[in-house]
Amino acid sequence: MSDASHDFGLRAAAPLRSAAPGSLAARVLDGDVRAAARLMRLIDDAQPAAEPELRALFPHTGRAQIVGITGNPGAGKSTLVDRLIAHLRKQGRSVGVLAVDPTSPFTGGAILGDRIRMQDHALDAGVFIRSLATRGQLGGLSRATSDCVRVLDAMGKDVVLIETVGVGQDEVEVCRLAHSTVVVVVPGLGDDIQAIKAGILEVADLFAVNKADREGADRTVRDLRSMLELNHAMLGAGDPAGWEIPILKMVATRDEGIAELWQAIERHHAFLRSGPGLLQRESQRARNELVELLRERLLREALQRLAGEGGRLDDLAQRIARRELDPYAVAEAAARG
Repeated sequence: MSDASHDFGLRAAAPLRSAAPGSLAARVLDGDVRAAARLMRLIDDAQPAAEPELRALFPHTGRAQIVGITGNPGAGKSTLVDRLIAHLRKQGRSVGVLAVDPTSPFTGGAILGDRIRMQDHALDAGVFIRSLATRGQLGGLSRATSDCVRVLDAMGKDVVLIETVGVGQDEVEVCRLAHSTVVVVVPGLGDDIQAIKAGILEVADLFAVNKADREGADRTVRDLRSMLELNHAMLGAGDPAGWEIPILKMVATRDEGIAELWQAIERHHAFLRSGPGLLQRESQRARNELVELLRERLLREALQRLAGEGGRLDDLAQRIARRELDPYAVAEAAARG
């Protein structure tokens, strides 16, 4: 069997598309803010017109430093992001921000409030801020987030900050997208730290104890450190050259600890670049994106086949509810085509 039989015909499709002059992709590469906003709207609305633009942008990506900011609601994530933007702009670095807000399960809308908190940067040409609704997506991120990160990357943003909805034990998807994940906690969580530790310890590259002027900040730091040590002991000695997760105290509203936090993020990125870590994270991100694309396309094709055979989804659901059909047989028939 020839090598070509193992590549699913991808060799013929290998040449990457260049951005056609005047296209949205070409304008994004030129730093056109309106073009980027329009393309992100197409992405967020799952419009087919977005795909050729994204394919043209793809060869121009892979340069931005991607940082995820996650944590419990009310931990001060938006204020922290706002202060990080100011700190990065003082360094002369351009910044893209994606703030993911929850979608109402009743109206489908979202209160996109993060941009309101970041109005100080609204007129700064070096900052692009976009809010995204989760659209029911689990994991604290919008389905469109990854593609919008790609747009900001191709646009030439040096750093892309992703602020999630608010993390729980299962809402840890940001680690699959970001190079560095900052988990923001506040004093006074008490047992909540124990409740979230299973998911958080696996995704946090850095801990930021915000609102450290409150009573209990030192105890929160001790609790986090104890959790990390216990987790380390349970997993074994590990790699002595591995990353030791820092725990930093700060008061974002007063700009205290922001510079130290960014220095720690930079150290983590340098750590990833010094070994296989960065490539591993990029490969994991690519794998997740590919699986998600396959899932969406296979689902769309299966639903189209059902509709073509007169099997409307609502009608099938009612027949399954009446026990006239079983869901397994319907799914099998749709998958077989």
